[in-house]
Amino acid sequence: MASTAGTGAGVTPAPAAAAAGVTPRHVAIIMDGNGRWARQRGLPRIEGHRRGVASVRRITEHAARLGLEQLTLYCLSRENWRRPALEITFLMHLLEQYMVEERALLMREGIRVTTIGRREGLPAATLAALDRTVATCAGNTGMRLCLAVNYGGRDEIVDAARSLAEAARDGSLDPATIDEASFAARLSTAGMPDPDLLIRTAGEQRLSNFLLWQVSYAELWTTDAMWPDFDTGHLDAAIRAFAGRERKFGGLAPS
Repeated sequence: MASTAGTGAGVTPAPAAAAAGVTPRHVAIIMDGNGRWARQRGLPRIEGHRRGVASVRRITEHAARLGLEQLTLYCLSRENWRRPALEITFLMHLLEQYMVEERALLMREGIRVTTIGRREGLPAATLAALDRTVATCAGNTGMRLCLAVNYGGRDEIVDAARSLAEAARDGSLDPATIDEASFAARLSTAGMPDPDLLIRTAGEQRLSNFLLWQVSYAELWTTDAMWPDFDTGHLDAAIRAFAGRERKFGGLAPS
């Protein structure tokens, strides 16, 4: 994975890039390092997750004010269920708490909220909090905040393939007409722009089963900063790096 480390220090704010027309429409973030952040400080892992919520708050607000069309955050992967039950329970509680406490901010900034991922297995209280916030923000016209909860990219692709196969079997779809657009329309991200920029924190350089179809041509940016320490300067640095890259989408650069 190509990467560019960033510290965020001394970075000119990203709106300068926006003026040049090179701000990404859609930024996706793999939020990593909460547990390591806590361990390095002799704190329980759950404290790292708690501090990570504060990062979600400031980055969401900053992204909205930068004028991004969409911010997608990888909140909980399908693989995360392998963690200790107490940690998962705490993560569910944090998610519910965030959905309640941040409604005022989301409404003030005009942020729409949506979720991707499988609902099966999520606690009823968590689903209720998610659904209420999504409904409350449905009329907003600002940035879309997409939360990937209980999400797996391979699951999503399999589900889309199964949906197409079922449509072909019952005769409502001619297999010969299946193309990238028709496949993308069966994904949970249907109607959303693909990410232009994918950020991963804590120095890791893996996709970790995140938006496998959608990030085919995303620019990748990593930082050693762990998610609880990720601030607006880091996001500005990532956007500035994006502005300096030449996106060819498999073609040749203009001569």
